[in-house]
Amino acid sequence: MYHHYASRKEAGRVLGDILARRPFATRPVVVALPRGGVPVGFEISKQLNAPLDLLVVRKIGAPGHSELACGAFILGGEVVWNTRVMKALRVTREDLEETYQEEVEEARQREEALRTPESPPLPLDGASVIIVDDGLATGATMKAALRGIQGEHPREIIVAVPIGPQSTCRELEQMGCALVCDQRIDDISFSSVGEWYREFPQVSTEKCRELLVRSRRELKTVADRKGGSEGAGSPQSH
Repeated sequence: MYHHYASRKEAGRVLGDILARRPFATRPVVVALPRGGVPVGFEISKQLNAPLDLLVVRKIGAPGHSELACGAFILGGEVVWNTRVMKALRVTREDLEETYQEEVEEARQREEALRTPESPPLPLDGASVIIVDDGLATGATMKAALRGIQGEHPREIIVAVPIGPQSTCRELEQMGCALVCDQRIDDISFSSVGEWYREFPQVSTEKCRELLVRSRRELKTVADRKGGSEGAGSPQSH
């Protein structure tokens, strides 16, 4: 039986419990997709005592149907095109060039708005990267995130989501990642991510920025405490 989540916070805790039982190849870094993925990623980062970062992904909407993603990308990364949607709408890449350029500028502005001097991008080279969102639908944004992260040369990539349709889950696994999904919903029963949450409000840019900074501060506090206690108790400390 499928179940609903009270909130993104609860979904994050559920995923955090699952991931805490999973071995990682090396140090984990949680990378959340704004904006809905950030509250989920925040809970996971707390559970794993891992740093939290974010990755801005932008969709390229179809002309006159902006909710339909013809593709998606991250800044500096290639576009992952949704050829099924494009064929159905008889849309070419040339038709979408203007929309793409607008989304590139929007991505730059979004990145600047979400970060502060306390929360610069984290290095992912050699890390066990956990990409987090509040759910999958077509998977367009997650596929773009996955393709972009692969270019950062991590040791391994794990995609972690509370829910997603079975077909999208299979497509992501075929792209070479490990997928941790609490509920793989059969395609007939799936219509949207929001339907699986009792509370599913919009997440503001301010909230994302706050959670990112809070996570960095809390992790630093934990590290300082551990360093202090280890230093005091170490027989080699002077």
